Amino acid sequence: MTTIITDPGSRVLRPVRRRWGVVAVVTLWILLGTLLSGRDTLALGSADITSFHRWLNDLRASIETGLAGGSPVSALITGVRTTIGAVVGFGQDLVARPSFGRPVPGIGWLGVVAIAGYVTAALAGARVAVLTVTGLTFLGLQGLWQDSMDTLTLTAAAVGLALVIGLPIGVAAGVSPRTRRLVTPVLDVAQTMPAFVYLTPLTLVFLIGPASATITTLIYALPPVIRLTVHGIRTVPGDSVEAAVSLGTTGRQRLVQVLLPMARRTIVLGINQTIMAALSMVTIAALIDAPGLGRTVLKALETLDVGVAFNAGLAIVVLAVMLDRITSTVADRGARPRRDTGRARIRAVALAVGGLTTLWLVQLSRTYLWAARFPETITTPWGPLEVRLGDDIARGASLVTRAVETSASGVTSTVKDAGTILLIDPLQALLSGSPWWLVTAAAVAIAWLVAGTRAAVTALTCLLLVLATGLWSDSMVTLAATGVATAAVMLLGVILGVWMGRDRRVEAVLRPQLDAGQTMPAFVYLVPFVALFGASRFTAIAAAVLYAAPAAVKIVADGVRAVPVETLEAAVASGSTTWQVITKVQLPMARPALALALNQGLMYVLSMVVVGGLVGAGALGYDVVAGFSQGEMFGKGLAAGLAIVVMGILLDRVSQAAARRVGAVGSQLHTRR
Repeated sequence: MTTIITDPGSRVLRPVRRRWGVVAVVTLWILLGTLLSGRDTLALGSADITSFHRWLNDLRASIETGLAGGSPVSALITGVRTTIGAVVGFGQDLVARPSFGRPVPGIGWLGVVAIAGYVTAALAGARVAVLTVTGLTFLGLQGLWQDSMDTLTLTAAAVGLALVIGLPIGVAAGVSPRTRRLVTPVLDVAQTMPAFVYLTPLTLVFLIGPASATITTLIYALPPVIRLTVHGIRTVPGDSVEAAVSLGTTGRQRLVQVLLPMARRTIVLGINQTIMAALSMVTIAALIDAPGLGRTVLKALETLDVGVAFNAGLAIVVLAVMLDRITSTVADRGARPRRDTGRARIRAVALAVGGLTTLWLVQLSRTYLWAARFPETITTPWGPLEVRLGDDIARGASLVTRAVETSASGVTSTVKDAGTILLIDPLQALLSGSPWWLVTAAAVAIAWLVAGTRAAVTALTCLLLVLATGLWSDSMVTLAATGVATAAVMLLGVILGVWMGRDRRVEAVLRPQLDAGQTMPAFVYLVPFVALFGASRFTAIAAAVLYAAPAAVKIVADGVRAVPVETLEAAVASGSTTWQVITKVQLPMARPALALALNQGLMYVLSMVVVGGLVGAGALGYDVVAGFSQGEMFGKGLAAGLAIVVMGILLDRVSQAAARRVGAVGSQLHTRR
């Protein structure tokens, strides 16, 4: 075995030499950083602002003045706000706020459950239909029917817009490298810019209410469907495309008959991730008067009522699990062979009977009060029984939180202290304590060694932009926390993703937990996290890992599962052990999925930076929150958001380039052997 690259014209250094180069740079960085600690760190006080921040404040004032002048742009904005508000309002009137007369204008709870069950049965089968009906009924028993329908309506509007916009862009970027190069930076900005940063400009333009909430959710939920659509199209086997070309197919025919069908599963995963992202935004959107469960969560957390917040968060998770199962099952059913004629006839008859039954139940929900409003009491032979499931859940969550806080305080303190002392403090001291020019030089050198000249130029440009924001020190503190959290996310992503991808039973067990972690609003689990670990950097990192790991796990599992069965069988037949199959076959062939998982994990971690600023992480997260809540700090908060975006682009470009280089070297070494 040799590590020498066979192409004499390649500028790629030998892998061993690169590794020793990185070690040398890091060692020199640590030595010089220790000697020069505290010099040229460009630290600012929490209330200090720069001339750039003042310029951003003035720009905001100019925009406010311009929008108040009745210009054509103002008229266009008003039209968009009115249209989106009307769509969301129609959905609320239809399924969430029926009037209780005879006949009822709108569809009551019984009709909504019936329609959801019937549509799910037609698309995903009876088992998922039962899950959907059970889940919707559970929302009513929690006492959160109306809030849940408000959330579902807002999510449907945002996801619908995301799919209308995102799928065509994803397809275009998947087949056109030029389009992909144009779209990728925009996606990076949309996915890494904290919602708190663009909440203020959006409310400035669209005012508070459903329109701003829908657009905020749309911006955050759009990137996953585009990225995964691109990933699905680009990972279609080249042999299949070449076979289609040899048959004389046109570009359109290859797209419709080869690329899209073979990328179907990954595209549906992108739709799934967009739905999850939209649901995770409902609490933040509630800050700008979004209707639904987010309001309940925020009101509960204002009084630190963990139980009520958990009950509302659980309702969001129930919605997420239902929508996840529907989209996942639709993807799986699309790949299955068609049923025989006899079973197809039975299914057609069952659907016809189910359709008539659904229409009857919808009519009942439009006619009778008990079928329109979810009952607060249930009549039994022993008398009326009040529905208090939500109260019981809230009470139980509060008791468990207090019990864990009391019994596990010693263990959690030890874990927090160990993680802080061994991981967070050394990295933060190196990044924020070293002179800015030393950090820049070391980062550019490492980027050149692991990813090449282009990545080094990107690193230099991004670091200079961070320097221009006037928030260098805060950016380095945030970068340290982001690095620790992303490493933990990828470790969990690879371990759990491989396990899920190899065993369907494991997937059945882990999938609900992943959905819960991805959709449970961060504000819900931050309170018990603060109770267990206190307000600290460790708390913020733990919350970011919990939020970002599910996306990485799902993507890795999808990549491992996509490895051809024939390849696995050939590896087993040649005598490979399970460990060898995983490390020599599945993970190398799933390298594009691993790179995408790293990208998405990093983006989700960065999106939690602001939330971390609320629980002791400080740095850029605190700056963004201050800019949202204090008018004179708007410029500094916006600059902090820009710094987060720039660091996201830096980390993504370098890591993706390094992953491509490793893949290229691996291919050449494989050819040499």
